[in-house]
Order: sequence, then structure tokens, then C-alpha cells
Amino acid sequence: MKEMGSDPYFADTVERAWAVLATVADPEIPVISVVDLGIVRGIAVGDDGVEVSLTPTYAGCPATHVIESDIREALTRAGIAVRVVTRLAPPWTTDWITTTGRARLKEFGIAPPAPAGSRDGQIIRLVPRGANMQKTPACPHCGSAGTELLSQFGSTPCKALYRCVDCREPFDYFKPL
Repeated sequence: MKEMGSDPYFADTVERAWAVLATVADPEIPVISVVDLGIVRGIAVGDDGVEVSLTPTYAGCPATHVIESDIREALTRAGIAVRVVTRLAPPWTTDWITTTGRARLKEFGIAPPAPAGSRDGQIIRLVPRGANMQKTPACPHCGSAGTELLSQFGSTPCKALYRCVDCREPFDYFKPL
């Protein structure tokens, strides 16, 4: 496999593959593409098609197989032979969500994650239960900073359920990882 280089065939194939992948929706959050979610880590081109490197949001994500299948189907439909390779290292982080992806999450009513920061050499700290580790997210509906945690787990394990104290609307918060 070759990375995008000076060969026009490879450059065109990579560009077309990225464009196709930008239309593949995440099955759990259909308003965001797998590209905007940041799980497509790279595309390499060979004489027999493309290799898409995919890093799931977490190793046990139940949507990974559906995403792989959707990627294969979309690229095959576009006339591009494909092989999907799962890469678990480095682990996915919410910092990889694009600016467009964050905006789409907010428009959909999911508070985008705060920056997770660098993971290099991060120390794991044990904190007493109930300690406020971070500022609560702003409400994606009205923008209020007055929100409260209802449940550490929302509609999926990577989201928490919050409610706005002002507009009273519940919303998911994409946890920073």
C-alpha cells in the first residue's frame, strides 16, 4: 500500500475515498460521519484498491462491525476496492472529532465533548465519588451553563445524560476520552 504521493492515480483515489467516507454516517449518531467522528485514521492505496485504517471509539464498541460494513459498502458502490483494518493504537480520543462534527453534534442536541487533552504519560487519579471533576457542559438547546448530571451513562456508553436547569430539556453529553 502507498500513501498519497505524486502519482495522480493514487492522489485521485485517496481524494475520492475520503469524499465517499465523509458520507458514511455513524450508526449511533447519524448526523455525524465516520470522518467527522475521527475514527477513520488513514487511507493507503495499492494496485488492488484502498486500505482504510479505522480506530473505534473504544475497543468494545458494538457499532464497529456495522461501521466496517458501511465503509466497505459505500466504497464498493463507488467502484473502489477496499480492505478495512482496525487499529487500536493509538486509542481514539474525542479530540479527533472535527469542528464540523462538533457543530453537528450540538445541532442534533448532543453537547460536544470538552477537549480531552494529551494522553501522553497521563496519570490516572482516583477521586472520591461525587467530586466534580469538570465543569458541566452547556445546554446544546439554549446555551445555559446551568446543567446537571442525571446519569453517567446516556443512550450509549460514551455519552452521559444531563438536563438543563433553565429550559428543563434533557440532553446527551459526549464524554471526553
